[in-house]
Amino acid sequence: MPAYDFTVTVRTQYLPEQSDPDRNQFVFSYAITIKNTGSIAAQLISRHWVILDANNQMQEVRGLGVVGHQPLLQPGEQFEYTSGTQLGTAQGSMRGEYFCVAEDGHRFETPIPEFVLSPPRSLH
Repeated sequence: MPAYDFTVTVRTQYLPEQSDPDRNQFVFSYAITIKNTGSIAAQLISRHWVILDANNQMQEVRGLGVVGHQPLLQPGEQFEYTSGTQLGTAQGSMRGEYFCVAEDGHRFETPIPEFVLSPPRSLH
């Protein structure tokens, strides 16, 4: 087992009640689970997101913690949170990384695998 390892899983949801397709506003929520799959306690310090819409318009977001928290995770512990983003197109994607510090002072990055933002397809 690697000493420094967080695993990230993502669930997305289109929010039609907050979206306005006629004004090119498409709102999505995403639920993130971060699990310490390493062997040493570590703290999530900051995040970096790359958000891309279908027109290749990119937004970058950097900041401390996630939703106001900088969780310290013991091996096997996990932290879950929900956040959201708005796109100017119906489809897009997000990817990024979390910057973490282990209790022994070692710094490491945890990649956030790219995920798709897209409304569910409707059948006619």
